[in-house]
Amino acid sequence: MSLPIMTYQPVGDKKNSDFFNDYRLKIFQRRQSSGIDDLLENICALVVQVETGDALAYMQELYLLTPFRLEDAYLNETHKIYIMQSKPEWPRYIVLEPLDKTFMDDLTRLNMLYPLASKKPNARYVGEVFRTRDLTETRNILETHNIRFHYPDETENKFFSNRHFNFTQPSSLTGNRVGYMPMGAFDLDRLELGQRILLRKNELETLAKAADKAAEKGTDALLLGVDHMATRILSGEREDAILEFLSMSNYYFWGAYNIADQNSSTNVNRHPGVDDDKLSPAKVFTANNIPSFVNSFENLPMPTEDFVRNYGRRMHHIAYEVKDGDHLAGEKNIDFVVDTLKSYGLPFLANVVGECTDKPNLKQIFSKHSEYSILITEYVERCHGFDGFFTKDNVAALTQAAGADERYSHGNVFD
Repeated sequence: MSLPIMTYQPVGDKKNSDFFNDYRLKIFQRRQSSGIDDLLENICALVVQVETGDALAYMQELYLLTPFRLEDAYLNETHKIYIMQSKPEWPRYIVLEPLDKTFMDDLTRLNMLYPLASKKPNARYVGEVFRTRDLTETRNILETHNIRFHYPDETENKFFSNRHFNFTQPSSLTGNRVGYMPMGAFDLDRLELGQRILLRKNELETLAKAADKAAEKGTDALLLGVDHMATRILSGEREDAILEFLSMSNYYFWGAYNIADQNSSTNVNRHPGVDDDKLSPAKVFTANNIPSFVNSFENLPMPTEDFVRNYGRRMHHIAYEVKDGDHLAGEKNIDFVVDTLKSYGLPFLANVVGECTDKPNLKQIFSKHSEYSILITEYVERCHGFDGFFTKDNVAALTQAAGADERYSHGNVFD
């Protein structure tokens, strides 16, 4: 599959400005003429940082909630680095854990600006890593496009100064980074991540018990790869954030829809060269339609912007696809997975939304956010060959549930 992005017409009912429509095509043209589209391949890793001492508990959570399993672990000057894998063709999951509880870098300082994020100052989704055919050339080209990269002496986090990676500075629009690594870079012996370390016996036993629990009722076989990642941003920065990501990637703008009930829009970007998002997950941005200072006149719901004001611009959730099918007659796989996880004490927001009878449709649900990563886990089952990305009704229900939980659990500090 190779989508002709220059002639593709985005779907959806969210209107974009002439500025956006003009520069979207200019960015595509520049990517092609500069060679970026020829250099970049799929997303090959997602990177998350947790607090010192939280990595084992977070991986245990991931063993139950996701298909990821520990592949290897390393120690560098500032961090323990855990590499997790599901299927080899799907992106890895990299968990960073600072060695020192007092560790501070630009991610820490960013979290400290927001009242709820500051409670876990080192816990944050970092960003995606793309494969590239030429690491140096990719960086050289993107720097001419005013994309700012880290240099080794500019960050306290030694993972970002590894010579086999290039990471951008955190975006002022999204708080996320984009990373690049050479083709075949997950030959771990060549990555020079640091000293390989072995987990202690009790740590291995903890993860083994979590794996056994996931296998006991078969939920592990139903949880597939990452479907998409969704970042929440401010209303006035929606178009700029999308264009910035398009500038740094080989993705295209698939389309955007108004979620009027929740005063927000959902904006989807996808890889043009894959027919399965699990090979290179979709990148989603959500933003208020009416910013908070004007919404004070309208008094519409605004769970998206409330989240940003409480936690900052950041990744809100990571969605995993559930294998389509019936566990039992009349029970879809997603319902079985969620009921099983609930029986283990894992909390979810509201109930599974959407219906799957005899027609193509979509069922989805949000977990509560992880206390370790501050990320919500979403499950999505596309039933009977449903080929759309989402439904507006489902997104409205999920957004409402997440907003209600945040308000109930923490209160809106701006109320």
